[in-house]
Amino acid sequence: MGRDSLSALSPAEVAEALNFAQSVVQDAGEIAVGYFRKALDVDNKDGGGRFDPVTRADREVEACLREALARRFPDFGIIGEETGSTPGRSDLNWVIDPIDGTKTFISGFPTWGILIGLQQGDQVLAGLMYQPVTGELFCGSAAGAFLQCRGVRSVMRTRQRVRLDESLLYCTHDSMFASEANLQAFRRVAAKARLQRFGGDCYSYCMLALGQIDLVVEDTLQPYDIVPLIPIIEAAGGVVTDARGKTPVAGGFVVAAANRQLHQEVMALL
Repeated sequence: MGRDSLSALSPAEVAEALNFAQSVVQDAGEIAVGYFRKALDVDNKDGGGRFDPVTRADREVEACLREALARRFPDFGIIGEETGSTPGRSDLNWVIDPIDGTKTFISGFPTWGILIGLQQGDQVLAGLMYQPVTGELFCGSAAGAFLQCRGVRSVMRTRQRVRLDESLLYCTHDSMFASEANLQAFRRVAAKARLQRFGGDCYSYCMLALGQIDLVVEDTLQPYDIVPLIPIIEAAGGVVTDARGKTPVAGGFVVAAANRQLHQEVMALL
């Protein structure tokens, strides 16, 4: 698929790109599973006293994805967590998080995932999350939101009638909030929800799309943490924005909600 203009991809072209990403992410998943729950050296990327782990699994998964995507779509740029940005010859970029939830990965819990998004400017055209331990592949685009697992493909839909006082809220951890003001905003929302739980990383956003939970509120996200998940949530009927109500392609403070009314209730508390 050659591309050197600023014109939007057609639905057929988006589907072609997403189908290819689905195939290569499963190859990359085999690499990740090979290291999961095994003795593994862990490096700390953060020199400021915090713990931001990276492993050989992260690096090898990203290298696998980069090589395959660049070969098939040479005009597209690639933005990855571990290797940074490789500009393309178009305004289209693959956005990769090779293992979203590395802390979870090294802890042995299967709620991490491999993320790939396709972005054009401020618009995210398609995204997927693959959890190779469970065999779940979550995909989203204008064509819909789907879960593929062990040969079965099902449509995903968020819960459209739930309100804040009925909601199930997830957040990876309250230490991720950048300021006391942001933390207090999160706590105001959490106090109104029916149930609040920590953990989940990217898996929480996919459970929202699947209609299992209703809210995810997090902070200090990087673009590669959230961009691939945006089309999954939106195609399933959910709403995901930053604190100003904009599409959170830059990351930061993110509110993902199962429906528009629930999102409005949360935004009123921020």
